[in-house]
Amino acid sequence: MSDHLLARACLTDMAAAMRGHVARGAVAGIVTLVARGEDVQAEAFGLADLDCGAQMRRDSIVRIASMTKPMLAVVALTLVEEGRIGLDVSVERWLPELAGREVLRSIEGPLDDTVPARRAITLRDLLTLRLGLGAIMAPPGHYPIQQAMAEAGIAPGPQNPVVTPDEWLRQFASLPLAHQPGEVWMYHTGFDVLAVLLARVAGTSLDDLMQERLFGPLGMVDTGFHVPPGKIGRLASAYARDAETGRLALFDPAAGGAYAGRQAFPCEVVSTADDVLAFARMLLACGRHGARRILSRPTVEQMTRDQITPEQKANSPFFPGFWDRTGWGFGVGIMTKPDHLSAVPGRYGWEGGFGTSLNIDPRQALITIFLSQRLMQGPDDDAINQEFQRLAYAAVAD
Repeated sequence: MSDHLLARACLTDMAAAMRGHVARGAVAGIVTLVARGEDVQAEAFGLADLDCGAQMRRDSIVRIASMTKPMLAVVALTLVEEGRIGLDVSVERWLPELAGREVLRSIEGPLDDTVPARRAITLRDLLTLRLGLGAIMAPPGHYPIQQAMAEAGIAPGPQNPVVTPDEWLRQFASLPLAHQPGEVWMYHTGFDVLAVLLARVAGTSLDDLMQERLFGPLGMVDTGFHVPPGKIGRLASAYARDAETGRLALFDPAAGGAYAGRQAFPCEVVSTADDVLAFARMLLACGRHGARRILSRPTVEQMTRDQITPEQKANSPFFPGFWDRTGWGFGVGIMTKPDHLSAVPGRYGWEGGFGTSLNIDPRQALITIFLSQRLMQGPDDDAINQEFQRLAYAAVAD
C-alpha cells in the first residue's frame, strides 16, 4: 500500500464542495475528517457562530445527538462482558417501573384497548430498538399514542428531556407499548430508556459511567453531556432552516444554550472530530485501543451485525428506502447490500439530528466523520453529508 492512502486531488474537490455549501448559506460551518490507517485528513469550513463570526475549527465542539447511540451501546456491552447485566435478561430488576407492561391491540386504537405484554423488555430490545415504543412515522398527533407521548414529554425530538431520568421513566411507564417487545423496530426511545438503565446498573451517574468506561480510556477529552465554562468558546451554535425564507435561524446558542450547563436528563453528548475518531478507531480495531481492550472482538462483531429480521423491517416504517440496504445492530446502522459508495457491504455507523455522521468501513480501513450544526428537518437534509461521503470514497487510493 502506498504512503499516501488518500488521493489528495479528490480531497481538494471535497473541500471545494464544502466551501460552496457554506458560501450559499446552506450551513454555517462544517468539519470533515477522513482517516485511512495513519493517514488522517481533517478540515474546517465556515463559521461556528454566524453572529460573532467565530470560525469553525477542527477542534470545534458540536452536538452529535444520535451519534451518541453507539457510544451508549459500547458502555452497555462493557457491563454485559463483566456479567453485570445480560443481553436477554429482563431489565425490570433495575427498572421496576417497566413491570407489567400493557400493549396496544392496534397502534390506531385508544390507550385503554390493550393486552398484557407477552414478555419483559430486555437489554437486547433496547439496543436494537425493539422494546415496543419509539418514533411513530406518521403526522404528529395522527394516533392517540403519539399525542400521549407528546403530552408526557417522551416523544423523540431535537432537544433532550427537561425532567430527571426517574421522572422521564415514570412518564414512559404510564403509557402502553405500541407493539409487543421484540417485534417491531421503532427509532430512538430505547436509548433514552438505556440511559436510565446504565446509570442504575452501575450505581452512578451516566456522566461518570461514560467517563470511566469510554471517554477517559479513549482520551475523548472534549466529549460529555455539557460543555465546561472554559471550553464554551469552542462550542458551535446550532441552526435550523427557516421554512419561509430558507435562511439559517439560531436554534441553540453556545453560551447560555442547552449544553452550557448540566442538563436534567443527560442522554446525548457533544464531541469533536478527533474524539469521534478515537471512538471509531477503537471499533475499527475490534474493541482495542492501544494496549487496552474496551470490548472483545466477538462483542464488536455482534454489535455491528444486522439484528433486524426481514419481517421486522417490513413492519417498521422509517425514511423511504431506509431498509433497502440498511440494517441495525446495537446502536449502529449497517449497510447490508452494495450501494453508491461501496460494492462491498458491511459499512456501519450512524448520524445525528444536527447534521453529523460517522461511518466506519472495515474492508477499506476507512473512517469518515462529518460535523455540521444544522438541524435535520427532513430526509433531504442529509444531501451535503452524502456528497461528502461520495467524495471521501473517491479519495480511497489503493
